[in-house]
Amino acid sequence: MPELPEVETMCRGIASIVGMQIDGIDQPPCDCRPCVIEPDIATLDQRLRGQTVAAIERRGKRVMLRLQNETRLVIEPRMSGLVLLADPPSVEHLRLRVRLSSDSRPSTDLLVWDRRGLGTIRLLTPQQYTTQVDQRLGPDALAIEADDLRSRLKTTTRPIKVALLDQTVVAGIGNLYAVEILFAAGIDPRTRCDRLSRPKWQRIGAAITEVLDEAIANEGSTLSDGTYRNALNDPGGYQNLHRVYDRKDEPCVRCPTGRVRRIVQAQRSTFFCDGCQKR
Repeated sequence: MPELPEVETMCRGIASIVGMQIDGIDQPPCDCRPCVIEPDIATLDQRLRGQTVAAIERRGKRVMLRLQNETRLVIEPRMSGLVLLADPPSVEHLRLRVRLSSDSRPSTDLLVWDRRGLGTIRLLTPQQYTTQVDQRLGPDALAIEADDLRSRLKTTTRPIKVALLDQTVVAGIGNLYAVEILFAAGIDPRTRCDRLSRPKWQRIGAAITEVLDEAIANEGSTLSDGTYRNALNDPGGYQNLHRVYDRKDEPCVRCPTGRVRRIVQAQRSTFFCDGCQKR
């Protein structure tokens, strides 16, 4: 589930490790489905040991540790992954431990936890990062301009909700935030991209910034399964501010007569108000 706001919250939560040295890597015992870790743990430990964390970066839905030698440890949480500095939700789903130390700060462990094992952890050289990550993703959702988004999608016949999930077009938006963005913009999620006017693209662009910024300020959304937690293993708060997501049949918070409907698009649940998000 982690989308841009949750991953940005993770990045901010682990910012304190910048400047710390990696003392070692280990993989705790885990009988669950294994995550993808490249290279193998022994090679990863050899290449990372002694490196200093130069920066914490985010690209779309990826947490990245940029090291002093300009390699990046790229962590993609996907459906159920977390990056933590606190005790994990459960020991049995702990996938990776990065041991860190500093002359001026207490030693700490960076933990990667993943209940379902769908996430990936990859150490990439600058060239590998460019070809495997940067060139494969569209502009970050917090950086894209409305006119750029329009130019990328204005000729496609895909519904706008489905198009916003395409990470090659815009990176970071997933199912939850796509429906919240379209509600904020007052756009029916079934509307074809080639039928959206320039003013509607402007509304979508503004809603992307508005919704994502608000979600980040509230440290993301922890849904009913409780999986997502911030870096200190605390829940987010934006789930309390959802306008349409997972609110099927509830009254609209904006218009007096509308109710939230649920449909399925591209095998994903879509929620919208049948009153103020008309085609």
